[in-house]
Amino acid sequence: MRPKSLLQTGFSLVAGLSMLAASVTLKAAEINLTYAFFAPAGTFPGKQMAHWAEQIAKRTGGKVGVKTFPASTLLGAREMYDGVTKGVADIGLGAPSYDPGRFPLTSGVSLPMGFPNATVASRTLWELTREFQPKEYENFKVIAMFTTEPGYIQSRKPANTAALLNGMKLRAAGTGVPVLKALGAAPVGMPMPEVPQSVQTGVIDGTMTSREVLQDFKLAETLKYVTDYPTVVVTFAAVMDRKRWEQLPADVKKVIDELGPEMAIWTGQYHDKQNVSAALEWAKKEHKLQILPVTADERARWDAKLKPMEEQWVAEMNAKGLPAVRYLARLRDLRDQFKKQQ
Repeated sequence: MRPKSLLQTGFSLVAGLSMLAASVTLKAAEINLTYAFFAPAGTFPGKQMAHWAEQIAKRTGGKVGVKTFPASTLLGAREMYDGVTKGVADIGLGAPSYDPGRFPLTSGVSLPMGFPNATVASRTLWELTREFQPKEYENFKVIAMFTTEPGYIQSRKPANTAALLNGMKLRAAGTGVPVLKALGAAPVGMPMPEVPQSVQTGVIDGTMTSREVLQDFKLAETLKYVTDYPTVVVTFAAVMDRKRWEQLPADVKKVIDELGPEMAIWTGQYHDKQNVSAALEWAKKEHKLQILPVTADERARWDAKLKPMEEQWVAEMNAKGLPAVRYLARLRDLRDQFKKQQ
């Protein structure tokens, strides 16, 4: 028999490697999960989704493959959770803050509760949900939860006193709307992508949201002031339909359960330390952004104006038979505990 040529040997090696790759691919495809989200992949929740998918594949040894569908390519924001129930996606990442009627107890986290950052708020949200097991998730398996950092007023002109803020037209969403109303501003509802042009044309004077938008949407070019008064966070929850969850083998469930609290920390820290911090440094360096302090007396007056939001929420939850007072008390305990651990 003639010895194989180098070319033949190369072909054989390539074929062997291809067969090995195919076997790995088949192994990875043993369990296929689809994961939907409504915003682009480049947003911090989109980064979380990709990181979660990578970790699941890694920790199951390639047994589970996850295909992600960001930017509403599979499900939009409004149909996210119903889409999971109907089996359109195995996992859906939505924002309970945008649907407080469906997630009443969770909406307490979106009150102005004094969270210092996304990491503390995310850990608090995860632990509250684990401890209270809200009925609003009874048909779902919660696999990840996290929040934005608190929203800050970002404006064309200074807005760090009630007199300056009065009547200012600011874009807001969710519980940010009643916050701005209580503080004397004029909240305006609009999709975030419309904000840059609306600021440039004078339709609005700024926005109240987490501060990575200063760079993501280039808002620092026109919004030169941030008022140093943290307001409310937006909550996110990634869920799987309970029936789909029960179909998973025990070893995969174990990996997913272990990832839950880790993702709250990972996502919060990514948002705080890379997403927001980088945007602030960029805005200060490139566009002379100014962070305006709120005096202690002014802060106390603003806090007092927002207190009725909490009281109203407690009354509404009590009427639904939900443990509102106990929930907020535990929220404060966890918030303070996680603040000390930073």
